[in-house]
Amino acid sequence: MPRREDLYLADILTACPHVATFLDGKSLDDWIDDELLQFGVLQRLTVIGEAARRLDPAVRDRYPEVPWRDLTAFRNLAVHDYFAVEWTLVWTIAREDVPRLGEQFRAILAADYPLVLALLDAD
Repeated sequence: MPRREDLYLADILTACPHVATFLDGKSLDDWIDDELLQFGVLQRLTVIGEAARRLDPAVRDRYPEVPWRDLTAFRNLAVHDYFAVEWTLVWTIAREDVPRLGEQFRAILAADYPLVLALLDAD
């Protein structure tokens, strides 16, 4: 039985603030020196990419402003070509792109699944 679309969207929305929490107060030097931090952020980014990949194409088509292809391409790189991961690029994605993704997915849930968003906000 396929998983519901709202759960994939919730996974993405939940992963975004985890990334922000992991990086809170961290500098690029901290990032470079901390493999545990790198792996934690990479895991959350992989969750985002995997959830995006599993979403029904009809959902993705309704929101062309979301960089779906980039999300899944990054997930594929992280999972299948791990040794090609460029950690300074991951830092930039985590710092600059993930907050914007969080906003986009919050808006998607508000539009399509407001009760799920309310439950997430209640936690």
